Amino acid sequence: MIKKAIAVMTSGGDSPGIAAARAVVRTALSEGVSVYGINNGYQGMLDDDIVELDSRSVSDMIQRGGTFLGTARSMEFKTPEGRKKGFDNLMKHGIEGLVIIGGDGSLTGGSLLSKETGIPIVGLPGTIDNDVWGMDYTIGCDTAANTIVDAINKLRDTASAHRRIMVVEVMGRNSGWLAMMAGIAGGAEYVLVPEVKYDLDEMCHELKAMYDAGKRYSIIVIAEGAGSGVGLGKVVEEKTGIDTRVSVLGHIQRGGSPTVEDRMKASMLGEKAALAIISGATNLVFGFNEGKVVGVNLFDAVNNKKTLDPELVRLARVLA
Repeated sequence: MIKKAIAVMTSGGDSPGIAAARAVVRTALSEGVSVYGINNGYQGMLDDDIVELDSRSVSDMIQRGGTFLGTARSMEFKTPEGRKKGFDNLMKHGIEGLVIIGGDGSLTGGSLLSKETGIPIVGLPGTIDNDVWGMDYTIGCDTAANTIVDAINKLRDTASAHRRIMVVEVMGRNSGWLAMMAGIAGGAEYVLVPEVKYDLDEMCHELKAMYDAGKRYSIIVIAEGAGSGVGLGKVVEEKTGIDTRVSVLGHIQRGGSPTVEDRMKASMLGEKAALAIISGATNLVFGFNEGKVVGVNLFDAVNNKKTLDPELVRLARVLA
């Protein structure tokens, strides 16, 4: 059944690529469908912070990071009672379908809402970790990786000047994709990720040997899930005797103007999601895999764990 009114929301950690929400809004309007924005994620749904949007609501947005809709954590929504309350608020506005832009946790919340209430849900993977199962791209991951590489490029200059080891801690509690991609692209000697065990003593021995042979600097990229960058830096300096500095990039990785890839892919996914939900589709997540838009079952996406490509791990070792 064709929908007359849909809503769009962003949830969980922010990621560059609000072009997706912009595309949802403008696609719905072009189809003659009313579209609402839910502010501040699931908490906004519970607070009935829901507003109708028009084309001007999303003007001057495609170049921005963050999310104009806002995002927030909501413990109440994790309960069946909370989800029922959110659903009742959607019904007040005549909303017949929902597009959720977020990561694994956000999409899990959407799958529960759909299962318990029957409201159609279409998800878009908005997470810099690129850890949603069934696809090789998530909205915002390319911008975040480029931000890290830019930082590595700058840190290399001072590392070379002082013959230092630079430890760069990046985001990735459970997924090492960001660290691995940025480490390879940034020419790091070592990339430490939660998916792969590493021998700290062996690494320090190799670093000492390289410096004794005349190497001027080294870059170590570590995902937060593989350990503390500060702790690693202390151990490396103690074991090697080489001046070591640590940069924890933190939330700078989430910000910034989206790359062309994130703008284009987010726009394409947003249009696809809007057309799907309007036409009556449900329980789907749209993403990119091998350069093509793919639709993945929502329940499969949230109940399966994406693994780090072993080819990236191999390449990082070969090029170190």
